[in-house]
Amino acid sequence: MGFDLDFALASVPAILGAIGMTLLVAVTSCFGAAALGFCLEIVRRRGGFVGLGVRFLIDFIRATPVLVWLYCLYFILPFYGVRLSALTVGIAGLSLYYSGYLAEVFKAGIDAIAKGQQEAARALGISRLDTVVFVIAPQMLRNIAAPMGNYFVSILKATPYLAVLAVPEMLGAAFDIASDTYRYAEPLTVAGIIFLALALAISQGVKWLEKRLAVSTVR
Repeated sequence: MGFDLDFALASVPAILGAIGMTLLVAVTSCFGAAALGFCLEIVRRRGGFVGLGVRFLIDFIRATPVLVWLYCLYFILPFYGVRLSALTVGIAGLSLYYSGYLAEVFKAGIDAIAKGQQEAARALGISRLDTVVFVIAPQMLRNIAAPMGNYFVSILKATPYLAVLAVPEMLGAAFDIASDTYRYAEPLTVAGIIFLALALAISQGVKWLEKRLAVSTVR
């Protein structure tokens, strides 16, 4: 049984019909992972028992598979009275998992900032929160645009994990077609090409952001 191009083209509309869900999960998880990862890194830098606890949490997150987090949130939380929809579990699971990796990215970006920047902010009487938001964050972003973009691509590629929770994303749509027709090559190839196009779009967006940040730095 060879590759049927006509059948592959016929499966495109059904798979594209799920692209909205894939993008919703990916974009929301990217923002969630970035926000949570940044907060984890800031808290870790406070030191003490809280800092040690957050450091352990980050290492624990990075040492466990993403499917473990998805299964725990979806199957274990209901035993304690917490019931979340499959979509909410998927977004929360991906956000939590990749926050551990982005926390390390943020750590490298902050370490690259001269310590005199924070000392100058304290000398001027700027609050800790304003220092983080207006002094550290903008400079950190210039240092981590590329690695952060790589993890955003990884989050996009991780959205098919949500198929185990019956979230109707693109790979799930491709498997639905395959299970109905017993033809796997065509729908999976179409899904792979669409994922490739989305990943390339994110990569181009990151390159554009790097150029914009470089220009603002020069100015």
